[in-house]
Amino acid sequence: MGLIRALTNAAGSAMADQWREYFYCDSLDTNVLVQKGQKRVSDKRGTSNTKGESNIITNGSIIAINEGQCMLIVDQGKVAEVCAEPGEFVYDTSTEPSIFYGSLGENIKNTFSLIGKRFTFGGDTAKDQRIYYVNTKEILGNKYGTMNPVPFRVVDANIGLDVDISIRCNGEYSYKITDPLLFYTNVCGNVVDSYTRDKLDSQLKSELLTALQPAFGKISEMGIRYSALTNHTTEIADALNEILSEKWANTRGIEVASFGVNTVKASEEDEAMIKELQKAAVLRNPNMAAATLVGAQAEAMKAAASNTSTGPMMAFAGMNMANMAGGMNANTLFGMGQGQPQNTMQNAYAQAPGGFAQPAAPQQAAPAPAPAAEGWTCGCGATGNTGKFCAECGARKPEEQTADGWICPTCQTQNKGKFCAECGGKKPAGEPVYKCDKCGWEPKDPHNPPKFCPECGDPFNDADIVQ
Repeated sequence: MGLIRALTNAAGSAMADQWREYFYCDSLDTNVLVQKGQKRVSDKRGTSNTKGESNIITNGSIIAINEGQCMLIVDQGKVAEVCAEPGEFVYDTSTEPSIFYGSLGENIKNTFSLIGKRFTFGGDTAKDQRIYYVNTKEILGNKYGTMNPVPFRVVDANIGLDVDISIRCNGEYSYKITDPLLFYTNVCGNVVDSYTRDKLDSQLKSELLTALQPAFGKISEMGIRYSALTNHTTEIADALNEILSEKWANTRGIEVASFGVNTVKASEEDEAMIKELQKAAVLRNPNMAAATLVGAQAEAMKAAASNTSTGPMMAFAGMNMANMAGGMNANTLFGMGQGQPQNTMQNAYAQAPGGFAQPAAPQQAAPAPAPAAEGWTCGCGATGNTGKFCAECGARKPEEQTADGWICPTCQTQNKGKFCAECGGKKPAGEPVYKCDKCGWEPKDPHNPPKFCPECGDPFNDADIVQ
């Protein structure tokens, strides 16, 4: 009787699983990451298959896939099919045959083979097939907050600032399941009904806060200040994905979709230090330093004028003594700042879209160019010479000579003693004195005449030596 009952059960279960089924998934809640698919069974007309196995997917069954879902078919514990395209999916590669799909003769043969297989298991199916839907939408509303301060490097190339501070921040982030197969294999596994986010969020939050420190390090290297982190959330998300890629993307199939920063706060000591350094850096500009000094002097004069205990005269006398004791004068600072480029911030605001409509500062007249140094005139009549020799005839530049002055023939230096003050050469004895023997023209330097007389054109030679 046991064999007959097993054969009856095997035939009955095999025939009950011949019907093509329709599987679907209701709208996935934001808290649900993975949901097991449902088989639609409605016995209002008394014709639905209510005796089929729940974990059997007959060949030719229809599976509905909605937007933001990825369907996985798990056959005997192994993922057999993956589909993330919305619409209708027909499972036509199932190991469970159906006489209502495909070739009738082939399916009848496969059905009898299936009955024989189930008979060996006492009429049981000995098969487990499931459908899972993975939520591929963006999972929003994951709050975070740094319990302990996170190091942040502040870099400001404008003032040469490079210092480490500690900041606290809080906000929200979102993530997405980008690899459903990897997520099912390594995270949720063979869940009975559904896998919710509360089983995973605590671990993700802990790992995210751990990755914030190197992520902020990458952001600070880009020159972004901690007070401007709220404007660079995209860069932070990219930095987090780069750091968390090994744990999240390559192991769980998860990536950070967006990262929001609500508030960023540094300690009061660090903020005071940064403001002090920025203020000191501004005073490197002589104009700003002079303006600050003038303002301080004006405040001191007001305080001195209002001093009733010792009298204003004594207060002003003290100010004068302080000025004479040392310190930088405002006029000196303003003079140093005149050589620097003028501040064009006001013009930039006036020209920028949406900027303040302020009148442009009056342009200062450019200083007149310094007159060019006049050259010297050679004895040959050539003017505008600037070197030591005439550009026209090659004669040496005439220099003022005293009665006992002489020009060194080696370095052309004007001297008065017996030796050259520049090269140490000895004064030459008995230099010849030249005078034109044709017209009587005398050069300014009688010892070094030009090659030709500028009056008559006669060349100078030994005949023109007069002594």
